[in-house]
Amino acid sequence: MTTAKKASSYIPKNPEFIECNIEKTLDVLGGKWAFLVIRELFCGTLRFGELQRRIPSVSPRALTSTLRHLEEHGVLERKVYPTVPVTVEYTLTPKGQDLHGICHQMKLWAARWT
Repeated sequence: MTTAKKASSYIPKNPEFIECNIEKTLDVLGGKWAFLVIRELFCGTLRFGELQRRIPSVSPRALTSTLRHLEEHGVLERKVYPTVPVTVEYTLTPKGQDLHGICHQMKLWAARWT
């Protein structure tokens, strides 16, 4: 079973006036693990176990919650294959890929200031 979003939800807005949307951004990106999950998915499609191995400090429960939150907000897509056991793959949507610049800037800031 595949959760499908409407293609139109992946079309970015081009606002003429940009209001302060930091709170909205933080709501979409959610908790502590979201950026780490997104960072790993920049490399391509991954399965749950692969994500767990790449982020060893995240619990299965926290990873599941983060993946669901990001999927609900259209940042990633979840594809389920009818195998035994079930195979589930996660891929960034164009909305998720668009976060690459933000993550890069955060990495530069951390290198400079921490």
